Amino acid sequence: MNKNDKKAHRSQKGLIDPSKVKTFEVHHETDLLSFLTEKMPNLSNKTLRHIIANHQVAVGGVPVSLFAYKLYPEDEVLVSYNQIKKRQLRPLDIIYEDDDLIAINKPSGLLSVATDREKGKTAYRFVSDYLVAKNRNARAFVVHRLDEDTSGVLVFAKNYETREALQNHWQEIVEKRGYYAIVEGEDIPDRGRLENYLTQNDLHLVFITKNKAVGKLAITNYTKMAAKNGLALLDINIESGRKNQIRVQLGNIGHYVIGDDKYGEPSNPLGRLGLHAYELIFTNPLSKKRYDFKTEMPKEFKTLFWKPRHPVETQKGGRPGGRRQETTKARRVQTRR
Repeated sequence: MNKNDKKAHRSQKGLIDPSKVKTFEVHHETDLLSFLTEKMPNLSNKTLRHIIANHQVAVGGVPVSLFAYKLYPEDEVLVSYNQIKKRQLRPLDIIYEDDDLIAINKPSGLLSVATDREKGKTAYRFVSDYLVAKNRNARAFVVHRLDEDTSGVLVFAKNYETREALQNHWQEIVEKRGYYAIVEGEDIPDRGRLENYLTQNDLHLVFITKNKAVGKLAITNYTKMAAKNGLALLDINIESGRKNQIRVQLGNIGHYVIGDDKYGEPSNPLGRLGLHAYELIFTNPLSKKRYDFKTEMPKEFKTLFWKPRHPVETQKGGRPGGRRQETTKARRVQTRR
């Protein structure tokens, strides 16, 4: 190995000792270099610049190499011993995009955001890669989340002001959160309204409680669309956005969502959770623009109830009142993987 080979190897390895790999939370608006200078005072400015330029820093699981990259409260900055490799381009199903936000159809099995066990393979990372490919200063901001195994409409803001406006008023501005769910039991009533108070234990499992001081009210309305072979297909509209509320409330009445091994032991004929977020309607409090994002029912859902040669409309009972606005046909683009 010659001197140049050693230099290249050292560059790949990075400048941070493995025992000093750290994750930092951001609590105030700043830039990346200033933030790392504050959090890692034992390292020189030159070393910090090299670490950033060497792709050893990620924000929310997204690798960042700009010294002046803007950080905002709730961001998570990871400093890695090794380089954070770029991922190959992969398809991203975009429903809609404008200057303020982007909506995608998230597949089942993909995390919305980074977790302790997974930093890179997330919807947030893929959307961020897509935006940065068009503008290196662009970034995504988390507005809401879907469970890893739930597919459907997921929205990210494209600027901090929009993120704050949507998050701070989410319960007030959302008109509809529509889901399709497949549950065990054809005998579930044709319609139902479930009202329960939910809380969670130390293992982060959600459960129903009668203690209103501890729990948060969750309201789930459903209509049975079809039933066959011991299963029922439901059209659900939730009035509250509580963690796992659909799965917990339906399981509580004995009709577990298929594939849900977290809250029961139902069958799993599709090899995935039988839950899809098909529609989200809300108004941006800043621009007053009303959005109605909708996706089709997954094909695998349809196959359990209808023959392929008889396509079934994914919408039951027509659209809710008001004109559908700011929607486009989903298109497939490339983003980094």
